[in-house]
Amino acid sequence: MAADHRRRKSTMPDVPKLIQLPTVWVGTDDLPVHFANAFIGVVAPGEIFLNIGALVPPAIMGATEQDREAQVRSVAYVPVKPIARLGLTPERLDELITALQQTRENYQALTKMMENQEG
Repeated sequence: MAADHRRRKSTMPDVPKLIQLPTVWVGTDDLPVHFANAFIGVVAPGEIFLNIGALVPPAIMGATEQDREAQVRSVAYVPVKPIARLGLTPERLDELITALQQTRENYQALTKMMENQEG
C-alpha cells in the first residue's frame, strides 16, 4: 500500500500570528510646543542622532550702518538652544521622513484650499 503524502501533517512548530494593535497618542496636548528652526544630524553605525533647536538672531540696533556692521562683527557666535535630541535607527528615520513628507503635503493642500476659498 502506497503512502499518501498529500495528507501528511506539517511538523513545523506553531508560529504566533502577527497581531496589529491600534495606537492612540495620549497626552500630546499636555506637552509644550517649541519653535524649532535649527537641525543637525549625526550618524554612527546603525543609528542616527537628530538634534533639534531654536536659533534666535542677535538684536542688532546700531544707529548707522557702520554701527550695525561693527555689532555684527563683534558677535563671536549665535547660540542654538537645544530642544530635543532624538536617537533613531535607519528604519525609524525613514518613517520620520515619510511622516514629514506627508505633513508637508497636507499643509500644502490646506494652503491651496484656503487660497482657493479666498479668491
